[in-house]
Amino acid sequence: MNISILGSTGSIGTQALEVVDDLKGIKDITVLAITGNSNVELLEAQARRYKPQIVVCADENKYSDLKVRLADTNTLVLCGQEGLNRAATLDECDMVLSSIVGFAGLVPTMKAIEAGKDIALANKETLVTAGSLFMDAVKKYGVRLLPVDSEHSAIFQSLHGGKRAELRKILLTASGGPFFGKSRDELKNITKEQALKHPNWTMGAKITIDSATLMNKGLEVIEAKWLFDVDFDDIEVLVHRESIIHSMVEFCDRSVIAQMGLPSMKHPIQYAFTYPERLFSPDESVDFAELSRLTFAKPDEDVFCCLALAKEAGKMGGIMPTVLNAANEVAVSAFLHDKIGFLEIGEYVGEVLRKYKNKLNFTLEDIIEVDRSVRMEHKI
Repeated sequence: MNISILGSTGSIGTQALEVVDDLKGIKDITVLAITGNSNVELLEAQARRYKPQIVVCADENKYSDLKVRLADTNTLVLCGQEGLNRAATLDECDMVLSSIVGFAGLVPTMKAIEAGKDIALANKETLVTAGSLFMDAVKKYGVRLLPVDSEHSAIFQSLHGGKRAELRKILLTASGGPFFGKSRDELKNITKEQALKHPNWTMGAKITIDSATLMNKGLEVIEAKWLFDVDFDDIEVLVHRESIIHSMVEFCDRSVIAQMGLPSMKHPIQYAFTYPERLFSPDESVDFAELSRLTFAKPDEDVFCCLALAKEAGKMGGIMPTVLNAANEVAVSAFLHDKIGFLEIGEYVGEVLRKYKNKLNFTLEDIIEVDRSVRMEHKI
């Protein structure tokens, strides 16, 4: 199988390359293209190890540096949006792993679908912002869409236990992040260093902050709505602190099927790469004898208002999820650069949402313009 990895220097991308190594001798996977943003040292190392046809540096300011570094290789070095689109549409490519963080992953992933490539989807923002357009394209071009988010992979796997028509509801689990159980007063002076210490998962900065605010879970609710064609009222979020159950589904007979495992993104990545087969993994197993308990709680949507805002935007539909996503990316960046406080992330997102009039029928160009508008007109 030939793959392109969009976002190879991020948390998902680096683990995907580990999976490629783990599967050597079991399933041959050739990496045809890798893309990154500004980490040229890691891109160079990956290019020399995996010898892809194409390496793309999305940051055009770092392109020249990477090109010089790889001048002695046969790898073609490209940059910017054109380079990302090229990596996503290579003729020999069978599957594209979409793991670019944020809205930037939308266009190349859509290009990959239009080129007939199967998609291993780790970029939830594509479905959040362009869900109907995205799913219509998947059907039109007849590609396979395999979720890589641990929760959505868990739902996908659990649904094998019954017929789709028998599904009653989805139970979407959340770790609760580092601040579960805290009040708004306790969160007033939270620092980015505290917010970046996730109790169970090792992830990039943006998604780690989203996990702390529960925005990540809100985005996943919208993603689940499109992936599994369910109503928002049929998706229940449960805080599960141990992160052993990655999500569950309840069928009409009230049977509940869960997918379980230690917190590791390598499992859903490997399952997407090998589906419908299950192949050997060197990862550790859950030691159930050592588990003292599995706990569940309802999320506090008053304290963690980002989850409520995401649900609201999702139910409104149209361009509002794009407004939500863009505003959140702006606010998270501002928090990481010490411009706003932790609680101000949700406050800012709510304020921006209230400033936009919805548009239910939209094109991809509309979505791109809305995203641009939020970022330009509501800078922090």
